Amino acid sequence: MSKRNSQASKNAARERLRQERERQAKRDKVKRQVIVACSIVGVLAIAGGISYAVVQGNEPGYWEAAKDDKLVKPANTTGENGTTVVVGESSAKKTLVMYEDPRCPICAQFEQTVGTTVDKGLEDGKYKVQYVGATFLDNSLTGEGSKNALSALGAALNVSPEAFLEYKTALYSTKWHPEESDDKFKDDSYLIEVADTVDALKDNKKFQNAVNNGTYDKWALEMSSTFDDSGVQGTPTLKMDGKKLTGADGENAPMTVADFNTAIEAALKA
Repeated sequence: MSKRNSQASKNAARERLRQERERQAKRDKVKRQVIVACSIVGVLAIAGGISYAVVQGNEPGYWEAAKDDKLVKPANTTGENGTTVVVGESSAKKTLVMYEDPRCPICAQFEQTVGTTVDKGLEDGKYKVQYVGATFLDNSLTGEGSKNALSALGAALNVSPEAFLEYKTALYSTKWHPEESDDKFKDDSYLIEVADTVDALKDNKKFQNAVNNGTYDKWALEMSSTFDDSGVQGTPTLKMDGKKLTGADGENAPMTVADFNTAIEAALKA
């Protein structure tokens, strides 16, 4: 092979190597661009995800948003925002104010033990009963059962005061009242199942729609605010003429029929 041909071969080889290097350089450049682009997309996705999470975190929960709902007052209510719920004979001179939280196990115990006695005094016209619903257990225990049950009680009150009282009794009964830590009342289907034990509410589509649609959710929040503004610290609490009715311990609500009768008779005479 001549020197010239040898040199030509080398030059050709160098040219091929140069071209290959250029092609490789281009491939490397494209690869880097793809990596950078993917990294940017990934960062944006992460940032977007974080932003979305932040937005989601800042979005109000259902009950927080319900504060801005249009207020629908149940029938058979009076007062500002329809939060005055008084049941009984208008001729009764005294009013027994009862503060209760639907999830409260002590309220359930009170209703199961003393509830029929309270109802008897109401029926006999000894006093009217004003109900004030609380939902503080949703905060301390977490959940929404107190608020949801209170809204359902509003739906029952819209049917009639009698339906309201019977439904309240059913919710506090040994059969239906859940453990304090069990947020069963958050489920509309469960509240409707309990309501089916009350004649006026059984298969009552208007009542069921109100529960399922949250018609009285805003009202439940307003009622809860009424409790919060009352200064009452716990449930059940009973008052007449601004004074607490207590049992033998002089502090807590009367939890036996005997204690209740003693306390109510003294309050009626005062």
